[in-house]
Amino acid sequence: MKLSLNVFLGWVLTVFLAGCADFRTVTVEEWPSESVKLSDDLAELYLDVSKASRSVKTLDGYADIWIKTPKREERVYSNIQLSEEKDMRIIVSSGIMGWPVADMLFRPDSLFVHDMLNNRLLVGGNHPDNLEKILGLRSGYGLFLDALAGVIPIDEPLDAIKSVRKDGSRVSFGVVTPAGKREFLVNTLTRNMEGVLISDSFGRKQVEMHFRKFATFNLEEKNIMLPEEIDVLMFNPHLDGSGRHELVIVYDERTLNPEILEIQYRLPKNAKVIDLDRVGILPWM
Repeated sequence: MKLSLNVFLGWVLTVFLAGCADFRTVTVEEWPSESVKLSDDLAELYLDVSKASRSVKTLDGYADIWIKTPKREERVYSNIQLSEEKDMRIIVSSGIMGWPVADMLFRPDSLFVHDMLNNRLLVGGNHPDNLEKILGLRSGYGLFLDALAGVIPIDEPLDAIKSVRKDGSRVSFGVVTPAGKREFLVNTLTRNMEGVLISDSFGRKQVEMHFRKFATFNLEEKNIMLPEEIDVLMFNPHLDGSGRHELVIVYDERTLNPEILEIQYRLPKNAKVIDLDRVGILPWM
């Protein structure tokens, strides 16, 4: 029975993530290398970017998403809804006609995926193992949600900054976190966050993000620049010792902090339920 579930879930992901035309991959850039002091101007820049990083509360939009893992290359078109309560709904369309094939609800502690073609419901806890089974990406939910929002919140105070590096108009702030280290790449001219590099306590790179093609949004009576394109590179030793996973998100349109956003997800009737927590690592990943 377990083998049949593995085969079924592999087929489900193939249907969900069909369509690889015009495939896009992550573009990695060099980070600043010249060490500089934390001046008053740079400290002010860091604080300004920190405030702006908390500006997105809710989101409703449409985006192309490309996913690349050591064994898969897939593309989907999705309607994405995010809420400040950390709930998220993604309706996935596939094929030339753009028919919806999957309706996914993510909550901080659980997830639900409706295979609409076969009326099957995949349920389980919202943790990296199950995100990997569904999306082919092993990521914490908070990081995945922030990546889709296009901005990584900066919670660390000024005294957490341990290094500052500069290269032209770009500066990176290296801050210490309980889990290791984060580096925030900021453009000093536009004052936009253009990248994030996350390392663990051993200094091993875990996640690298780059933000591009910024658009202006008026949020909380201020103009905020947010990226239309988001590149995410994850290094995952969980699978095969290398585990490089890529995620490219390109928004076609989106509304930020709409006055009303209700994430209405209805559990399908008479759907066959599959418990993701009882399915191990799948051979097709």
